[in-house]
Amino acid sequence: MEVIKHIDEYKGIEPVYLALGNFDGVHLGHQKLLKSLVTKAKRNGYKPAAFIFEPHPNKVLTPDKAPRLLVTSERKAKLLKKLGIELLIYTPFTREIAKCSPYDFVENILVKKFKVKEVFIGFNYSFGYKGVGNSQLLSDLGKEFGFRVNVTLPVKIEDKVVSSSLIRKALENGDINLAIKMLGYLPVLEGQVIKGEQRGSQIGFPTANININPEVNLPANGVYAAKAVIENKRYNCVVNIGRKPTFHDDYPTSVEAHIIDFNQNLYDKFITLCFIDKIRNEKRFNGINELIAQIEKDRQKALELINV
Repeated sequence: MEVIKHIDEYKGIEPVYLALGNFDGVHLGHQKLLKSLVTKAKRNGYKPAAFIFEPHPNKVLTPDKAPRLLVTSERKAKLLKKLGIELLIYTPFTREIAKCSPYDFVENILVKKFKVKEVFIGFNYSFGYKGVGNSQLLSDLGKEFGFRVNVTLPVKIEDKVVSSSLIRKALENGDINLAIKMLGYLPVLEGQVIKGEQRGSQIGFPTANININPEVNLPANGVYAAKAVIENKRYNCVVNIGRKPTFHDDYPTSVEAHIIDFNQNLYDKFITLCFIDKIRNEKRFNGINELIAQIEKDRQKALELINV
């Protein structure tokens, strides 16, 4: 897959089939849209492409209300590639772009820049100044400029419309099962292993402290069963997200992974954590021995959940 970091770097001369949206999480709704795009583009001999503003427009327009991300840009690109997208164009979202009218966006970007043959959007897609453009307006402009607009209907899970915001809420509630159903894959956190307090090694349960991108949405504080991917190998693990209340009155939220039956040095290595289920809430223990006994129970419970 070709990845272009700025629209000004795009020099394509052939028309494309283009997906529009942010695609945070690349959930089942996004997947439905993207699979439709890829199938139709390849059937008709065109390149399947996606155009994404980065960062999320809310990060620029209303930074205090901007949602945390379900996946990093790098993870999003991998998911899009897996679905068959051959060209991914990112471009910075700025206040100047925010002032662009729907008509100008269509004429100058979709038509003149990308020469779109067909455009694929979600049912709630909005564009242009103050988001006044919607699917109906885009369809009308498509007729004027000579391209087709495909609108993907919502996907429902448990009578709820799948959305990035609903998945964030599920994760924040520790509802890993609902998040998995809506994403279509295991929720992921990833980052480099950094030095921690090394208390885990002292009590016989070494942990890898993961440096997570602060813009990424974390699941609720607690203990989770997960799979750790290290250098393309998968391992069973227990993940703790929390503020270490047994040892601290006030401590920044951290992400630690105890990888079961693993004793290699992981400092500076990149780890991907794939969440399977929540084991329990975060808890303050009355001393080391009580904590050790609980960690052993957590290990056993994690193995049960992983091997179901």
